[in-house]
Amino acid sequence: MTVDLSGGYDPACDYPLAGRPENPATRDSVSMWISDSEGRFGFPRLCIEAVAGEWDNRGVQANIAFPDGRVLIGAGGFGVAPAKLVDGRAITLNAGPLTFEVVEPLRQWRMTFDGMAYETTVEDQVRGTVDGPQRKVLIEVDARMAAPPWTPGEKAASAGDAATSHAVGAVGGHRHEQLFRCSGRFAVESEAERTFSGPGLLVRRTGERDVGEFPGHCWMSALFPSGKAFGILAFPPRLDGTPAYSEAFLFDGKVKRYGSVIEAPWLTHFEPHGGACDLILRMDDGETVRISGKTANSTFVAKGSPLFGNWTFGGGPHGLPLPFHQGDVEYIWDGERTFGMVERSLPVERWDR
Repeated sequence: MTVDLSGGYDPACDYPLAGRPENPATRDSVSMWISDSEGRFGFPRLCIEAVAGEWDNRGVQANIAFPDGRVLIGAGGFGVAPAKLVDGRAITLNAGPLTFEVVEPLRQWRMTFDGMAYETTVEDQVRGTVDGPQRKVLIEVDARMAAPPWTPGEKAASAGDAATSHAVGAVGGHRHEQLFRCSGRFAVESEAERTFSGPGLLVRRTGERDVGEFPGHCWMSALFPSGKAFGILAFPPRLDGTPAYSEAFLFDGKVKRYGSVIEAPWLTHFEPHGGACDLILRMDDGETVRISGKTANSTFVAKGSPLFGNWTFGGGPHGLPLPFHQGDVEYIWDGERTFGMVERSLPVERWDR
């Protein structure tokens, strides 16, 4: 059986916008989450955020994390270079040191980060540190998609329910994510160059983004060596204890099926390394699936600190209204291990300590 990696998605949705949109609120974004298969380091989000209202002033986030707590952060607002065009279609989205390039839509991407990052620790990030000694960093990645795309809310949308579009923060636009395998090289100034391979996640988003009063979230995804994969997006239970939106998918290497999240590792406390990140899913066919996990490489954005450094879009920089954890998790599912991504947030009022 040949797997259709497009999953029925239109390949056009993978291409960046060729020019500034008319609606000043429209955003175009690409991000990657990359894990080293040996667990030596991780890149828990490299992202460009382009907003039509300030099209030539784009936000960059580049997170590099190590198991000993060392963190390198390349973040801020940057200018742009002309997009690379093929047959009149843009195949790159760039900002300052970071460039994403479509090689073949829904099948292959490349990414390059070539610039400065400041050095700190995840412990100092928890205390609100947003600066440190500058280091020159080079990352080059070739990513080959290994599973069909997934859009949180696609199960509901296929049934005619559009109410989840606001829940996932992509009102009036398109968002999909796709798991991949990659290879690349990673160099930090005055250190030996590292070559690596491993799994990762690509996220493409175009449209307006309005998450309103954000209640927190838990977003997790991973690709295993056998080819099976999972992804979830869940929002924490409401203050009255009633369940909130959640959705999950499993991919067995051939077929994608859906379910919901029964238990998730809410960010009620933070252990950057070795912290429990266990999941329990209930699939639509009634199967209960348990996936265990422990945090491996972590970055953290404290409440009031900016996600995109000194990016001044709309009068920024903008401090986050709640703490944010972005990192690698070592997952185990039916005895099989891999590294994958996690992003979590929760208002500090709901933390255990």
